[in-house]
Amino acid sequence: QVQLVESGGGLVQAGESLTLSCAASGSTGSINAIAWYRQAPGKERELVAAISSRGSTLYADSVKGRFTISGNYAKTWSTVNLQMNSLKPEDTAVYYCNVGTLLGSYYYDNDDWGQGTQVTVSS
Repeated sequence: QVQLVESGGGLVQAGESLTLSCAASGSTGSINAIAWYRQAPGKERELVAAISSRGSTLYADSVKGRFTISGNYAKTWSTVNLQMNSLKPEDTAVYYCNVGTLLGSYYYDNDDWGQGTQVTVSS
């Protein structure tokens, strides 16, 4: 089993930057990929970005060019970061990290979720 702990959320103004961190522990050696999701009030949870153990990445169209996912993988995972630049009010959401599988342009999540971290972007 994998434990995920998110951190780094906060309140920022539009145009500013924020970096989220996801610390993975437990049985991390078997993880294929880790992803960031977000859920805004009244909306479904959506995939933001994912990174595989081989360094492949996947981004939602809404964040391409603004967000960068990075991770430390050396046989096991440690931390996956999400650098968020040029933030917009529509980026406001609770951000979660997840363990799953990245195959090409598809990410398959599983039931390992963190508790989430709130990101609020004011206009």
